[in-house]
Amino acid sequence: MKQTIVLGNIITMDEKRPFARAALVKDGVFAYIGSAEEAKKLAGADAKVLDYGENFIYPGFLESHCHGHLAGLRFIGQADLMQAGLTDYAKYREIIKEFIAKNPKREFYVAAGWIENDEYVTKAYLDEICPDKPLLLQTGGGHSMLLNTKALEWAGIDAAYAKKYGYDQVHVDENGEPDGYICEGPVFEIVPKLPTTIEDIKEYLLAWQDFALRSGFTAVCDAGAEIVHRDAPRAYHELEVEGKLKLRTYAYMYVLDNIENPKAEIARIAAQRATISGEYFHIVGAKAFLDGVTEAHTGWQNQDYADEPGYHGVERFNDHDKMVELITEADKEGMSVHVHSEGGGATHFMLGCIEDAEKITGNKDQRNVLAHLHFVTEEDIHRMAETGSVPAVPPLWTAKIPGHYEIEVSYVGEELAANAYPIKSFYDAGANVVFHSDYPVSPMMNVKYSIYTAEKRSYPKEVLGGIDLPNNEKEAITREQSLRAMTINVARQWRQEHRMGSIEFGKLANMTVFDCDFLHDDIEKVAQANIVATIVDGEEVYKA
Repeated sequence: MKQTIVLGNIITMDEKRPFARAALVKDGVFAYIGSAEEAKKLAGADAKVLDYGENFIYPGFLESHCHGHLAGLRFIGQADLMQAGLTDYAKYREIIKEFIAKNPKREFYVAAGWIENDEYVTKAYLDEICPDKPLLLQTGGGHSMLLNTKALEWAGIDAAYAKKYGYDQVHVDENGEPDGYICEGPVFEIVPKLPTTIEDIKEYLLAWQDFALRSGFTAVCDAGAEIVHRDAPRAYHELEVEGKLKLRTYAYMYVLDNIENPKAEIARIAAQRATISGEYFHIVGAKAFLDGVTEAHTGWQNQDYADEPGYHGVERFNDHDKMVELITEADKEGMSVHVHSEGGGATHFMLGCIEDAEKITGNKDQRNVLAHLHFVTEEDIHRMAETGSVPAVPPLWTAKIPGHYEIEVSYVGEELAANAYPIKSFYDAGANVVFHSDYPVSPMMNVKYSIYTAEKRSYPKEVLGGIDLPNNEKEAITREQSLRAMTINVARQWRQEHRMGSIEFGKLANMTVFDCDFLHDDIEKVAQANIVATIVDGEEVYKA
């Protein structure tokens, strides 16, 4: 039997015993939490000791919505435009050309992290960089893409394709020919077709695992594990069989917009769960997109866009009856449905579907997840709690960033923009609030900055140089609420609260050590916190 004594200032997130000085771990599970003296008495003579002194030990942090394959792909498989900072097309050109020069044998090139601004670029920009091979430029958010001529030819995007999808999603020139810009449905259709191998995907997933563990996360949700490639779940499974996974992943399988047969789709996902789910990769439900994002003019709003009367955004999965069937069939399998729901119209639609599904199932504890929640009415905040739905909120997106905020105001108006991203209201309504980063769609997955932005509703100065301002400060929450939104509440989302999310007897011995007391230290000290170690199953998997 492996035994480990863990010493330090332990913040357990267990209401019955919130603090301790020691934990005894036996075979990867907590056997005792309490005093150092007692832990040493109970341990065997051969017990290993992890002594973190006066540092602070938390339950291993949990991420409720991210994209593991995509993260690894961006680490090592694509040109990284985020290093340019804000939009700089000259710098983008340099980064892409350098990546192409380093990878001359590739038949395909993708550059990710593009930030759109008022300067409109077309395929001509990319043709100048790479005229002879497909080149795709993708936004950090992943909802928009620019293709060069070769990439358009490869994807089969022509005038007929543009007409089929609509000119909001496939932009055309004065002759009706695609100009290279696509968004939403077409992007999610072609991304899984990008050439890759199962061994490539495994390499990307291991790079992602290394990043997540170094960042203090011991379990994550892959929200749409098949979005980038249909073989990603198989790659996870093979890595687990090979004994290479340490990071636990709870996955929602990607469902196409208005899927033809929701019952058959849930049966497909249940069959996958039966064949490839394990301890470190486990399928828990289905993932669908209801809309796009407000900054791309595609979020599904409750009202028309201020700059375009008669248009309220892109409705993706918008078939009420099919969504109700998807939810009810998932419930039969003990699974839930996780949706991208950015605009207020999308959220209102989804809650109506959940309510009607609950009338059929009688289950108000299915724990369906609505992620992003840019704009939510007071009525829908309460409906979220009443239906037992899980609001996955992004504290890292709450700041008012000059330029971006003004665009938002031009789309939805000042009043709505000033009330963006509620968090406290969900807590007040009694909902099980979880934090998400949407990494790498958004550029940060960061414990200390999540706590900081949830309290301050702006970034610490070192992030953007102090140019951002707080927004909707009445939605700020306490430190304890922030910690719960990254630990025990996320465990509840996955129905894993009996196994993780707090430091208690019988739970998995997953912990994260920081040099900061997130509950009591000054908020500016929180912003400077350093990770010391990450522990999975009682074993130190990362040490700073």
